[in-house]
Amino acid sequence: MNRGRVGFILALGLLAVLLALVLSRLERYEEVVDHGPSPAAQADPYLAADRFLAESGLAVERARLPDAVVRQSPANHTLLLLGERTDMTAAQSERLLDWTARGGHLVFVAEQLWDEASGRSGDLLLDGLGLQQHEVETRRTSEAEPRSSEPGPELTRLYVEEQSAPAYLAFDVRFHLYDPNGRAHAWANSAGATHMLQLRHGEGLVTVLTDAWIWQNDRIGQYDHAWLLWYLAQDTQVTMVTERSSASLLALLARHYPLSLAVLGLILISALWHFGWREGPIRDNAQPARRSLAEHLRATAAFLLRNGASAELIQPLQADIDRRAIRHRPGYGQLSMDERLALLAELSGLPSDNVRIAMRPAASKSSLIEFTQQVTHLQSLRNAL
Repeated sequence: MNRGRVGFILALGLLAVLLALVLSRLERYEEVVDHGPSPAAQADPYLAADRFLAESGLAVERARLPDAVVRQSPANHTLLLLGERTDMTAAQSERLLDWTARGGHLVFVAEQLWDEASGRSGDLLLDGLGLQQHEVETRRTSEAEPRSSEPGPELTRLYVEEQSAPAYLAFDVRFHLYDPNGRAHAWANSAGATHMLQLRHGEGLVTVLTDAWIWQNDRIGQYDHAWLLWYLAQDTQVTMVTERSSASLLALLARHYPLSLAVLGLILISALWHFGWREGPIRDNAQPARRSLAEHLRATAAFLLRNGASAELIQPLQADIDRRAIRHRPGYGQLSMDERLALLAELSGLPSDNVRIAMRPAASKSSLIEFTQQVTHLQSLRNAL
């Protein structure tokens, strides 16, 4: 066996020992990484409540506006109105209470505080049922006070028949529901306030809460929040309205500015009638005729002649004749006018009278006959040179 093979075997053995040593020191463990709520849960704070009711065997549907619910049968139907109702109109509130009076179960959150001065709260559903919501002062628990394992007074207790212990709920203790007419037959209280009222309305049932935060994704698993949701919706078809009820821009304009919209509509109709009126069929515009260059030049010359600019037309021709004469006789520019006329008559062979008429200074205003005669003699003289 040669040295190379022995070295290779030793290297493999050393590598195997190192690998066994590393594997003996490895420890296997499991780790759960919390990535936070899913995008669907972040977009919908009541997603857990929806899925909990569905897993409890209830038929659950979501709606943007309660108007779609009031068209359905109210029998064995629970409406969880958890979204904001700031844009709800009086007519919508009346239809919703009428739907409840025909046998539906309406669960909603009180949104406004009672105003003693005006004798109303501004919450149309709360005022329509004769209920009030007040804000109460709460005492903060001192850090020095001993803490007990028992639920504290800040928790709301709901006592149900045939149950030995109450249900515990973490409502916001700053708000208190008040039933001045004594219509409520069930309620849930904390140490200093009432946070849930339940009363009959016609053949239906109304449940009013101070807040619905207990059913949001991060709180529904606490205390008995999930149980209360099931208890209120049990054995019924459930519709959840969790988004803010907002009317369209056109609906808001029609609600607050009906007269302005009517005037604007009349203006638009009048404008369409005005611009759409025709006395007859539409006639195509004729294509403009195109003229030749000679016609444009002739028209320009006629315009200048009519406006007393015949001298501007004659002088370029006379200057051209002078340039031609200089080419024949270089000293032409130093001659007198008579000598120039005589030289032009000699060079062209034309009568001296014709040359004199052609080279006479152009008048600022001349007749058409005189202008034509002078131009004719100029053309003859230029051609002869």
